[in-house]
Amino acid sequence: MTRHLLDLFELSDEEVERVLELSSQLKLNYQRGIRQPLLPGRVMALLFEKPSLRTRVSFETAMMHLGGNTLFLGADVGWGKREPTADFARVLSSYVDVIVVRAFRHQDVEELASYSKRPVVNGLTDLAHPCQALADMLTIRELHGSLRDRRLAYVGDANNVAASLAVACAKLGVRFAIASPAGYRFDDAFLSRLKQAKPGFEVEQSADPREAVRGAHAVYTDVWTSMGQEAEREIRMKAFANYQVDAPLMKLADPAACFLHCLPAHRGEEVAAAVIDGPQSAVLQQAENRMHAQKGLLAWLLDAKV
Repeated sequence: MTRHLLDLFELSDEEVERVLELSSQLKLNYQRGIRQPLLPGRVMALLFEKPSLRTRVSFETAMMHLGGNTLFLGADVGWGKREPTADFARVLSSYVDVIVVRAFRHQDVEELASYSKRPVVNGLTDLAHPCQALADMLTIRELHGSLRDRRLAYVGDANNVAASLAVACAKLGVRFAIASPAGYRFDDAFLSRLKQAKPGFEVEQSADPREAVRGAHAVYTDVWTSMGQEAEREIRMKAFANYQVDAPLMKLADPAACFLHCLPAHRGEEVAAAVIDGPQSAVLQQAENRMHAQKGLLAWLLDAKV
């Protein structure tokens, strides 16, 4: 049976741990100047509807380091336009070994995966960003030595990034707190699915960023207006006006807390420049870890002999 990674619900706790172990091992090798060709001759297709810096470059570089090759596929291939998805997916998956998709609608990626003969990886959709969450967990573990019983505080919109973070935390024993204004919190369907997957896990939801951040080992935020939400910008700016991560808020976290952001960031909006450019910021390490986490994921998904 073909394995996909459309969201982290699809991986067991042990599989998430294994991907992170592989990621750490491959990162250490990379730092030692070793780039193991674990996937020679393998081809990865990047099927992107959205523009990208980190997702595209980190995946391309990861596959090159592993000895494989990459094809970048934009709008010109006609996904969802020139032919039925069933035909598109069957043909594309007969050419390549893995497909990474960055799309607007999660259901479009689910449909693609249902017809694909090769693994499909979600590089970002409206509902989930699992590769980002893997990199985030790798970063927190590097900075704090362990994930078990750490506390992650997320301030802002309960969006795709926040959802994947919550699932990752549930699987890895990290406490998760989120502060969001009314109308921008997790819906009941997501919380019910998370509860079913991890019955003992509780998402701490509140309207107060201070409550969420107090004692946290990592403080995380994301832009208030994501791609595709530009028409909502003015409304969102008002709704999130009191949700900026600034220096006073960071002082409520653990003294060794790190600041995380999936980037790109808007200084002066969701985060103060003094925080994202300050000594507690780990955003560059976090961004680099996209490459290492995705190496671990590709090695695991394609059954490389590490």
